[in-house]
Amino acid sequence: MNKIKILIIFVILIVAPQISYAQENETDRVLKISNDEKIILFAGFSIAVIAIFLFLARDIILRRKTTYDKQEHESKKDKTYEKYHSDWGDDYEEIGKRGNSKEEKEFRDQISNNDLPNYYEILGLKIDASPQEIKNNFRELAKKSHPDKTKKDSEKEMIEINKAYEILSDVEARKKYDKYMKSS
Repeated sequence: MNKIKILIIFVILIVAPQISYAQENETDRVLKISNDEKIILFAGFSIAVIAIFLFLARDIILRRKTTYDKQEHESKKDKTYEKYHSDWGDDYEEIGKRGNSKEEKEFRDQISNNDLPNYYEILGLKIDASPQEIKNNFRELAKKSHPDKTKKDSEKEMIEINKAYEILSDVEARKKYDKYMKSS
């Protein structure tokens, strides 16, 4: 930090006399600047502006905590309340997160290949089935088709039943599945 200050003072001390010398009011003296010199001056000023910007934004760029971040403030203590109880956050979606969950990607791929399974049929349910009905039907089917009970190749069927129960028992996953089921 001190090196930068010393460099800035040095540049000012070197450049200031030259500027003042160039601005003397003599009638026979005309300051002529060529195009190459203008380019060099413009590049120098551009570099200076970029350097100042980088210097001012160094904490953000390097992700350092500032003195404000290190201090304890009342407003920073209850972030979870602000996060889950703010009015504007209800419809908030993070950039790049919209519709990119694992289930939604899987549903989109299955729809594009026309092989989205009907999980309601797999569990023997109607579309408006309650969570208790889903749980009961899953347990019955699991007992009937479990590989340890049947001693035959029922692993594939058990995987389908588990997947159907996993999707339909989770409220959010079920909403997403229903949305894609209606669109297919």
